[in-house]
Amino acid sequence: MASPYIERILKARVYDVAIESPLEVAPRLSRRLGNQVLLKREDLQPVFSFKLRGAYNRIAHLSDNSARRGVVCASAGNHAQGVALAAQRRGIAALIVMPQTTPHIKVQAVIDLGAEVVLHGDDYDSAFEHALALVRERNLILVHPFDDPDVIAGQGTVAVEIARQSGGALDAVFVPVGGGGLLAGIAVYIKYLYPGVRVIGVEPEDAAGMHDSLKAGRRVTLERVGIFADGVAVRRVGEETFALCRGHVDEIVLTSTDEICAAIQDVFEDTRSIVEPAGALAVAGLKKYVAREGWQGKRLVAVNSGANMNFDRLRHVAERADLGGEREALLAVVIPEKPGSFLRFCETLGKRSVTEFNYRYAGSEGAQVFAGFALSQGRAEKDAVVAALRGAGFTVTDMTGDELAKLHVRYMIGGHARGLEHELLYRFEFPERPGALLRFLQSIGTRWNISLFHYRNHGSDYGRVLAGIQVPPGERAEFLQHLKELHYAYVEETTNPAYRMFLGA
Repeated sequence: MASPYIERILKARVYDVAIESPLEVAPRLSRRLGNQVLLKREDLQPVFSFKLRGAYNRIAHLSDNSARRGVVCASAGNHAQGVALAAQRRGIAALIVMPQTTPHIKVQAVIDLGAEVVLHGDDYDSAFEHALALVRERNLILVHPFDDPDVIAGQGTVAVEIARQSGGALDAVFVPVGGGGLLAGIAVYIKYLYPGVRVIGVEPEDAAGMHDSLKAGRRVTLERVGIFADGVAVRRVGEETFALCRGHVDEIVLTSTDEICAAIQDVFEDTRSIVEPAGALAVAGLKKYVAREGWQGKRLVAVNSGANMNFDRLRHVAERADLGGEREALLAVVIPEKPGSFLRFCETLGKRSVTEFNYRYAGSEGAQVFAGFALSQGRAEKDAVVAALRGAGFTVTDMTGDELAKLHVRYMIGGHARGLEHELLYRFEFPERPGALLRFLQSIGTRWNISLFHYRNHGSDYGRVLAGIQVPPGERAEFLQHLKELHYAYVEETTNPAYRMFLGA
């Protein structure tokens, strides 16, 4: 099965629109992993994705009569841009069916390339069914995003470049997987030339179509797919791509959303470029595989497949990257409801950088705190901190892997405090450096009870804290004098309407 594809790949027409993307060393990631990591920069293509290779190769091979009919495709975005650009270059009409969940940046990019866009359904499969209906209604030519020999061959040119740029001196190539076109094209070519090089596909845990199909020995249809990595959100892999992957792919690695976010940060720190979630899949899988196998001194390639990131998604990526890279831990801790408890809690943490602190007075028995802190030694350090807190008498629950806690609960902690008296609310700012939060609490002292506390490290020069402090009326003048002597910038918010509506006593 391989030989016909080798010829197709070598004869593929892609360079009318595509560039030969660089194969770059990722120095920071390489040092950290103890292996040489090479990034295949398909995010630098004219449409910021490898997809134009396959799309253009398919359209370039159409006869003049077929091309005049116009083309149609279904895509979450990257294939759509490839088809739109290829059709524009050949001077033919293109109709693109995109799921209604497609990021706006991808929809607009297709429109800018002159194609007609139809938004239909909530996922790729719904869009694809509509595209098939349009093929019948308008006599259009379908350009499949992955399950077509010309498309697979076009994507396979990535492997031709990797082989030439690396000299074939590789241990493994990691490839993101949606429908399987890129993985199939790369695997066929790499295994033909260098059968000892491992070819490893990478999928999200919530879109594991190729993983589950290879495990079952037949194509399976997923009931649902996660759309965080929308570029690979496919419920059923291709028939042709499945057959090729079954014969040439060594393994499929699955990654979590947090691991993908951490990989986006890894790529950024080495390249100063931001790849989309699907574009970071290969790096996430590479890291996971290296940790599992204990590899050292290997030469590894990760394909950065695309950079069509919706800007709003960066908020979520930044929030979850440290968790995915085991650089942050989240804990739920019960501490005694009495003056000085916060301080003792922070003293137990020591000079570790606290990244988040959420607390609201709920009663006189015990205070429930949601706290985050930075890790420099991964899981072992987290376990040591949990043991130290429990040894100091605190009840601790690890929330680092709890999706509900990470996605929702951390933002919902609070509410009205019943039976709480004499609370004043202040916003504070203090220079952000290691141990700053501990020094802040030491400065506030233990005389007045802290009844509300929220802090989140945003990576800026100044830390921002919202604190509720119980101060009896007769002690307020003394308390204000104490605040002035602290030399922290502060604003009183006791009369703030948001506080009164949602948090006040």
